[in-house]
Amino acid sequence: MEFTAAQIAMLINGKVEGDANATVVSFGKIEEAQPGQLAFLANPKYEDFLYTTCASIIIINDNQELKQPVKATLLRVPDAYTAFATLLTKYQEIMTQQLTGIQQPSYIATTAKLGNNVFVAAFAHIGENVQVGNNVKLFPGVVVGNNVRIADNTILHAGVKIYHDCVIGMNVTIHAGSVIGGDGFGFAPQADGSFKKVPQIGNVVIEDFVEIGANATIDRATIGSTLIKKGAKLDNLIQIAHNVEVGNNTVIAAQAGVSGSTKIGNNAMIGGQAGIVGHITLADGTKVNAQSGVTKSIKTPHTAVTGSPAFDYTASLRSQALSRSLPGLEKRNKLASGSIWNRYFTTSRKNPKKLMVVEVIRVINTLSDISKLKYAIPLMHFSELAIMIKKIIQVQIQQFVEFFSCFYIFQLDGLIQVLIYKHFLRYQC
Repeated sequence: MEFTAAQIAMLINGKVEGDANATVVSFGKIEEAQPGQLAFLANPKYEDFLYTTCASIIIINDNQELKQPVKATLLRVPDAYTAFATLLTKYQEIMTQQLTGIQQPSYIATTAKLGNNVFVAAFAHIGENVQVGNNVKLFPGVVVGNNVRIADNTILHAGVKIYHDCVIGMNVTIHAGSVIGGDGFGFAPQADGSFKKVPQIGNVVIEDFVEIGANATIDRATIGSTLIKKGAKLDNLIQIAHNVEVGNNTVIAAQAGVSGSTKIGNNAMIGGQAGIVGHITLADGTKVNAQSGVTKSIKTPHTAVTGSPAFDYTASLRSQALSRSLPGLEKRNKLASGSIWNRYFTTSRKNPKKLMVVEVIRVINTLSDISKLKYAIPLMHFSELAIMIKKIIQVQIQQFVEFFSCFYIFQLDGLIQVLIYKHFLRYQC
């Protein structure tokens, strides 16, 4: 299909600079585009190609300044990337609108109801009492189970399987090989060590404008619905377990897994290969870094976490930076221990408990600057901290227990509390 610059400008509300009658028939990357192709420039790293590309039409930002003459016709828009995405969407709609009718061989139950301009490709199967809306496209090998409802403008690519009783909203796209509504992983342990299957009698509800990548699996609920809310985007190879809720406009990258009954809020971002345990809640705007393991609820909106188990993203980065300097800190601590030992024997008789408190604080200070140590403490078990203090001060355990016969709490920089008491030290040391 052929389009002029003027026609494209109308679709994306752009301003034409150059020949409004310039035509294109396809798309190309700005660094590789040939005459008759349309490209776009959104990333400043590619600006040099603006002056050398062979593209006939280029979409650019309104604020793009030209340093050299440009041969191509330009279309200026507020956001070139968004405009290009809009144009690709329009192009895809035009192409898919040409697909209508029912190919053979395919099976459509007599009780199924199909809307206008529906496309059913060869080898598709539509079960009993299915309702299919207008402009729905079912590609080869799609299986739609009994009592499924599919709303307008939805596209199910090759090999998608929709189990019985599931509900698919409007403008949903599900890519090849995904399975919607398979049984949740529910098995009750028995006294003899075997497992009894728990029937999964719920369904999956996918709301409007959701996109699901290839080979994703979304399990049906035990009771009720597994819910993917409006505008959510799921990448390839994702597992969503039974009774999970994914919030509006939440995005989940490839190979992530969400365990049963977990609720993810709106506008969350889940990185690739992240794992989320069951029966927890993630607040709106939560960001989970790739390969993180979330083991407890996140209640504060817009929290970013990383690691396994996942905790605050910024603190994690600082802890990682500090951990790389631990060998040097250990060396300096050994040098400092001698002077501490001398002070201990010269003044311990005056006020031994007070002295011990002072010396422990002094030891903690020698480990690192307070501003750095407060980020290291979460990574250290209290047992490791106690052993380190004992080793540096070089007192025997009985003396250590004697001086710490009650609780002492050290407040570090108003953020971290280190609690050391005699039963803990006796057990750990």
